[in-house]
Amino acid sequence: MYGGDEVSAIVVDLGSYSCKAGYAGEDAPKAVFPSAVGSIDQMEVDSEAKPEKESDSAQDPKSSAKPPDNDKSKAKRKLYVGTQALDYRRDHMEVISPFKDGVVVDWDMVDNIWNHAFRQRLLIDPTEHPMLLAESSINTAHQREKAAEIMFENYKVPALFLAKNAVLTSFASGRSTSLVVDSGGGSTVVAAVHDGYVLQKAVVTSPIGGELLTDCMMKSLESKGIVIKPRYSFKKKEISPGDYKIVDLDFPNTTESYRLFCTRAIAGDIKESVSRVPDSAYDEVSYANVPMTSYELPDGQTIEIGADRFKIPDILFNPSLALTIPGVEGFPDPASVRGLPQMVLESINKSDVDIRRELFSSILLAGGTSSVQQLKERLEKELMEEAPQAARVKVLASGNAIERRFRFRNLDETTRVFIRIMGPED
Repeated sequence: MYGGDEVSAIVVDLGSYSCKAGYAGEDAPKAVFPSAVGSIDQMEVDSEAKPEKESDSAQDPKSSAKPPDNDKSKAKRKLYVGTQALDYRRDHMEVISPFKDGVVVDWDMVDNIWNHAFRQRLLIDPTEHPMLLAESSINTAHQREKAAEIMFENYKVPALFLAKNAVLTSFASGRSTSLVVDSGGGSTVVAAVHDGYVLQKAVVTSPIGGELLTDCMMKSLESKGIVIKPRYSFKKKEISPGDYKIVDLDFPNTTESYRLFCTRAIAGDIKESVSRVPDSAYDEVSYANVPMTSYELPDGQTIEIGADRFKIPDILFNPSLALTIPGVEGFPDPASVRGLPQMVLESINKSDVDIRRELFSSILLAGGTSSVQQLKERLEKELMEEAPQAARVKVLASGNAIERRFRFRNLDETTRVFIRIMGPED
């Protein structure tokens, strides 16, 4: 048992898109940075720099094809974590996510991300602070054990508690029972929370998240002939006072994953700046003549965005729309992917009958993708049409996008609710 009132607890929420870390009880995290990590294979760089010296000690072809989770491979790579490290272009640097389908697949990267959060961003000694780790509602027991192992063995934390994202969202709104719609970067998870516990039988997931919407926006713009130049690929040269010329730069050793990472960052900002969920289901004819919205790209060119600013966010409600965008690849079978209203109804129907009415009246939005304009109103409208007549549908979202995105509000109360915080001896 650990009291932990003398020092502030540290809350870490590592998602598929970004890592958020800060002190329990504060409105927003102190540190927010990408959860993707830059990786340079040292053996590959060394062999290119000194091909003759390395020729005698080169590995055989079989061993050179290193799997991502091979321990020797990890020992030979250098990782770059954080916004500044990723903004700086480096030769041969791949950008890799430690997540796949919402689950951690590379714990070495996660360890580096946590270390960056503690040592570089929060500037704390983790041995002096109890830790509250937010985890996905679909995490397995093995994932929890591995996280606890790293925290206790590598960081010697005095106490640790792993809490489900849905539970934190529910407590942050002052509720112990609610239905949480958590739409993040890599996926959307709808989970029913009852008396502070997630009902695992009522957890519904979808691969549609912010990153898929960003890819759809990027592909749609490319199909219209709009070229998004990454920030590293050009520089502005002043010809005369106030008059600049764009000069393209050539970096042949830049990896495709890094180029895509930088392009997605710009496409994501376009999506967040202009997107709005339509009041009703999107169709091409009705939105063919909507007013255009301007957006200035980093290289100075101004683009006009019309129907796409309504079509892209409507994919959350009608996933099959993604298939109408040229170039979108790897999209799952639309028949197996449901829209938000269907996911909410499925989760409630899988819950116990006696709490369904309460779930309908306490639907909470969380995650960065849920901050799209008009999403709350559209979801509420569609659920009212589909819900039983006796149900009173209420969708709730914090008026503050920061709070909605990070679940940090009132977590001092959360840490008091979780009275038993485990220590390493437990």
